This record gives sequence, C-alpha cells and structure tokens, in this order.
Amino acid sequence: MKLSLVEVAAVTPGTDKPQALQDAVDAARQAEELGYHRIWYAEHHNTGGLASQAPEILIALAAHTTRRIRVGSGAVLLNHYSPYKVAETFLQLEALAPGRIDLGLGRATAGPLADLALRRDRNASPVDDFDLQIQEVLAHLHRDFPAGHAFARLDATAGIPTRPEVWILGSSGSSARMAGQLGLGYAFAGFINPDGAAPALHGHYASFRRLPGRPAKHRAMLAVSAVVADTDAEAQRLNWSRRALLARMARTGTAPHVPTVDEAARELTQEEKDAPTVITDGRWPRQLAGSPATVRDQIEQMTKTTRRGSDGPGRHRGPPGPGALPRPAGPGTRCRPRPDGRCLLIR
Repeated sequence: MKLSLVEVAAVTPGTDKPQALQDAVDAARQAEELGYHRIWYAEHHNTGGLASQAPEILIALAAHTTRRIRVGSGAVLLNHYSPYKVAETFLQLEALAPGRIDLGLGRATAGPLADLALRRDRNASPVDDFDLQIQEVLAHLHRDFPAGHAFARLDATAGIPTRPEVWILGSSGSSARMAGQLGLGYAFAGFINPDGAAPALHGHYASFRRLPGRPAKHRAMLAVSAVVADTDAEAQRLNWSRRALLARMARTGTAPHVPTVDEAARELTQEEKDAPTVITDGRWPRQLAGSPATVRDQIEQMTKTTRRGSDGPGRHRGPPGPGALPRPAGPGTRCRPRPDGRCLLIR
C-alpha cells in the first residue's frame, strides 16, 4: 500500500491565502521527506477557506522544490475547460518534471454563478460530455486522432518524450467503470460516498482493459479524510473544525476560513460532534479521526475491503468492459450509443 496526500490549501485562522498557498507548496517537500508517494492539488472555486484554485500552478512550484515525489491534480475540473488546453498544460509540466506528473481529471459544479463565469460560451446550455472530453485529452496527449480528423494536425507533444499519468477521480460506479474501460487509473472519493467505495472499486477492476499507451496494470486509489492526533479523543475534537467547515459551505456555499475548534464547538450540534469517526457496524464514516494506530487500522480495513479479489460488499462480477471506445469524429461531435456497447456515455 502506498500513501499519498491531497492538498486543498486550507486558510486557517490567523493566516491568509498567500500563506495558505505557500504552505501547500511546502507540503510537497515535507511529504517527500516523510516518504509519501504522491501529492495532488485540488481545484476549488469561490471558496474563501480553500485557496487551491489553479492546481497546475501549485504543481509547477511543488515539482520544482522536490525530486522524487509524484505531483499532480486532484482534480482538474474538465467540465470547465478545453481538452486541448489541459493536455498542453500537463505536457508542459511533464517536460519540467519528467516521470513525476499526474493528470487527475474530474468534474464538479462550483455553484451556478462560478460555473457561468468559468464557461467560455455563456449562451449555450452546459453539456454533460465528460467521457468525450477525456477521450479528447487522451488523443491530444498521444497524438491519437484518426486520420482525417481536424485535430490530427495539432501536436501538443512536440519535443516531449514522456507523458503524464492520467487518473479519473469520481465517487460513483459509473465513473469507476468508465475509467476501467478507458484503461485509466481511478481514485474514489470515499469521503464523499463511503458506502459506494467497495462496489465502485471492484467495478473498476472488473471493467479494466489494457489499451495501447495506457498503464499495463490496473491501478486504483481510495481517498479518505483523516485527522490524526496523539489520542482518539483529541483527534475527534480537532475533527470538529472540518465538520463545521463543511456545514458552513453547505449553508452558504463558501466559508472565509477553516473554523477553529472553539468556533466549531459553538456551531455544531452534539449529534454532529458525536458522529462516528471510525468504522461502525460495517459502515464507513465520511471522516476518520483517531490516534496514529487507530487511523492506520481503519485504513487497512478499508483497503482490505476494496482490494481486488476481496469479498467486500458490492463486488462487481460482471464481464470485462466492452470493445475499444470510439474517438470523437470531430469538434463538437457527440458519440452515439451502439448495441455492442462500444460507445460509453456517463449518466
């Protein structure tokens, strides 16, 4: 098992965004010294308490200050961007830090107003074409457009011999299966949908296909939220801050900073304070909290349940994924479902 970190550049009381961003970059060096395998930077918009809005900038700085650790995005919200621009950006990062860059792709809403501000064409309705966007990113990364495609003449890879590792981030079975059928690594957000972790990761393994230019082996990660302190009681108390932050964001859509423990104690109900922070009656918590030994034990239980070949709940035993996915035929082209299942559409 390899351990990695996701950095959101949290703005804690008494600090500001510039300091939070510097701390996020410094975290890469500290993670490398501690032996972590990778560090990813998140993308959040219109959230005062989280400063990581442009992961590619933090990735460049973090890669420059480290030598071994993998550095990447967790995730680029592809629904807001041009696949060509994303491919260009991460190929450039790969050129700066060969063999150490991860391109984590996801999709999410930043709220109605921020979503509108991020859209280039504000007259058109949003289109759910995440799967086609991913395929277009991959085609740009590997110069893999079919002959005659308008984009076949573009070369974002010129002079760059290596490629970033591409991962899909999600919290559902459909995104897990899509990643498997595309031959890509998958990271499941267990802190969003803990009950769906085992079925989704087993589904990813069952649907994984080895494709040219993609990883030769199945790769998957489980993302969890964890607070660690000297004792279980202290960790549970510190975890109130995160719970209060999420509650504030749920109410207002934003939060100026991460609440202090004292602020959280005033804002949370007793039920919220006492919510489980360890596996209870087989149910996973959204947030782990405990001593180092407790959190290690919980993570080991979770990985055992989700590891391929386990008999964890929800194991997917269906057939392997369908045949090769078709590439987009041209700019704006929509993929049509086929009876043999070769066209993949996320619902």
